[in-house]
Amino acid sequence: MCLILFAYRVHLRAPLVVAANRDEFYARPAAHAHYWPDAPHIYAGRDTQAGGTWLGVNRQGRFAAVTNFAESAAVEAPASRGALTADFLNTSDSAWDYANAIDGRRFAGFSLLLFDGQDMVYLSNRNSGPKYLQPGLYGLANTHLDTGWPKVRRGKQALATALDQAEPPDPDRLLQLLADDTQPPDAELPQRGRDLEVERRVAPCFIRGEQYGTRASTAVIFLDDAIIVREQSYGPHGQVGDHAQARVPLDTRSLS
Repeated sequence: MCLILFAYRVHLRAPLVVAANRDEFYARPAAHAHYWPDAPHIYAGRDTQAGGTWLGVNRQGRFAAVTNFAESAAVEAPASRGALTADFLNTSDSAWDYANAIDGRRFAGFSLLLFDGQDMVYLSNRNSGPKYLQPGLYGLANTHLDTGWPKVRRGKQALATALDQAEPPDPDRLLQLLADDTQPPDAELPQRGRDLEVERRVAPCFIRGEQYGTRASTAVIFLDDAIIVREQSYGPHGQVGDHAQARVPLDTRSLS
């Protein structure tokens, strides 16, 4: 049950600000954010089981993130959703063209965010097609964009507060708001026909579990000349793990 909070062209000095939690089984192998040896222009975490990423940026000023779509039954699919983000960070196609070329039938349910330095595009293979996003503050969990789940509402409010300054937000403050493990009231939980205890476990912004929980919290801040990325990894029950950070310089020649 991942969470991606983002402010697109809201802050005058930071055209894109992202605060995201990746929730996953702890047993699934993954590497924290780093420059990829086989694609050194990409800075992202990596799913070492399938080879893709849940969230990443590159030196050309591109950003991509994907969440799975919560569904009652598992859907078999031939392709990994993490390839959607990795492939976008490896191409020069516009976000709109890339999204339109995706064959959603090859993937289990997903929601995808793409920023090419100019436009932000949202696509889900559980919707009718891609859409350009207008400037604003958004929240994405494992369902449609801006659905009113408690973690989305609470997270957006926290992000709005973090942006209420003249200076770009402090990445540590973004990581702090992602650590919110407040349990919402039962009456506010999604009604998806699942067991109440399951809904309770995955309802907070930050999930502390024994086998499944928040694996990484990531702050991404786009500036004029660089992208600030700060990531904190976690183990079972929220145990603090590796920390990664980078100031990814933008290759302005690629943006001209």
